[in-house]
Amino acid sequence: MEGIILRRVIPSDNSCLFNAVGYVMDHDKNKAPELRQVIAATVASDPEKYNEAFGKPNGEYCTWIIDPEKWGGAIELSILADYYGREIAAYDIQTMRCDLYGQERTYSERAMLIYDGLHYDALAMSPFEGAPEEFDQTIFRCKTTGR
Repeated sequence: MEGIILRRVIPSDNSCLFNAVGYVMDHDKNKAPELRQVIAATVASDPEKYNEAFGKPNGEYCTWIIDPEKWGGAIELSILADYYGREIAAYDIQTMRCDLYGQERTYSERAMLIYDGLHYDALAMSPFEGAPEEFDQTIFRCKTTGR
């Protein structure tokens, strides 16, 4: 599809990362409770891998992350990239950096978010400005050359 890249605004409700990922992966801006549970289950299933690197014990982190008032970040994006089997590119507009999650897995598809230091929104390709969201393309093929 050809078109323009648009920022799809996600509500600022402390769950923007989860709802932005829900939108780019499933076209659903209300996935935060489900995706928080996915992260908690993933972390709980591997206490050796997910230990006190979070700054709190594994079980305490699992309780913490399902709280809708808590924010997510790099660790959660990494887990969600693996859960969906797709790369997640997070473009930080303050640092002009792109953090790529799941890249080491050589996934064939990528979704994109935009981050301003406090808030995540979804990025989508739309056929034209003002097109309804149902026409958004949010999953893109990864180039395989050079990998």
